[in-house]
Amino acid sequence: MIVMDFFSGCGGASQGLRQAGCDIVLGLDFDKDAAASYRANFPEAAFFEGDIREIPEEDVSAVIRERNPDNQPLLMAACAPCQPFSSQNKFKYGEDARRTLLDETHRFIHRLLPDYILIENVPGIQKVDENAEGPYRRFISLLTDLNYQYKAFIARSEDYGVPQKRKRFVLLASRLGEISEPLKTHGDGLEPYATVRDYIEGYSKLEAGSTCALDKLHVSAEMKEINLTRIMHTPEGGDRRDWPEHLVNKCHKNYKGHTDTYGRMSWHLPAPTLTTKCHSYSNGRFGHPDIKQNRAISIREASRLQTFPDNYVFHGSLGSMARQIGNAVPCRLAESFGISANLHYQNYLDMD
Repeated sequence: MIVMDFFSGCGGASQGLRQAGCDIVLGLDFDKDAAASYRANFPEAAFFEGDIREIPEEDVSAVIRERNPDNQPLLMAACAPCQPFSSQNKFKYGEDARRTLLDETHRFIHRLLPDYILIENVPGIQKVDENAEGPYRRFISLLTDLNYQYKAFIARSEDYGVPQKRKRFVLLASRLGEISEPLKTHGDGLEPYATVRDYIEGYSKLEAGSTCALDKLHVSAEMKEINLTRIMHTPEGGDRRDWPEHLVNKCHKNYKGHTDTYGRMSWHLPAPTLTTKCHSYSNGRFGHPDIKQNRAISIREASRLQTFPDNYVFHGSLGSMARQIGNAVPCRLAESFGISANLHYQNYLDMD
């Protein structure tokens, strides 16, 4: 199976699909740093760096024709930017131009008729336009018109071996018959959930603001003196509720919500959802679980909690790399979808 990855970012979906045995032939994204990361990790793939609204269907079609002379099944991954549909975005009903980017995939689907389509987004995308025309409804109409069968569901990343609690809306579509939700691999009666310890325990110790001599991506952000004092008072799995009164922000003294901010992770649990600020101690439960390491997790540790391979390359500033990682599809989650699509195709051939 060959893959074209739209809105590819740094390549989380592509990496997972490659792990599932697919050949990655094309990526597309407008972000300069993400494009550099993608090219470094997928040198075999063609890459379109630019706004999807300005990329002709024929250019993409030409690459697919060239890279797929044997007419292997084609999978299209299209994980459009999720911020317009996130529950954290108070302005998602406004004029956010990213809300219609999913519509741009229609012309490529019409032109190429991929055998499989994978959509991944925040759980809110199918609800934003529940009572009005919108990108999700239009996409479902497109699938129906082109005789795709599809399955839409909420995937919990930890159920597929990702050491992170991360709910995602997933839509799998097929032109080759009915398709179903991939079987879970972890949880009750299955493999135990992967934990933070499973993925980052072995990395060398760092101080805030320092870089490992052997791996430049094992780098931790600098911290203000007050935050260094705060994290020293934070036990494994703890947060600002464990601090002495004089360290608590004034705005938090009478506010009980968002307790993950300024928190440390727990070794024995999956990590919380990694965001685009996953390198920042003050923006979530991103403090290192080792109480002897008073810092946020490093870029390499964050990438591992998204199940990127240990040798995956990222380009850009510290903030840019964190953004790329936080925006990515967890590789093991995408791998599960790729395995499911491959099995579906094999069953299709067997029935034929």
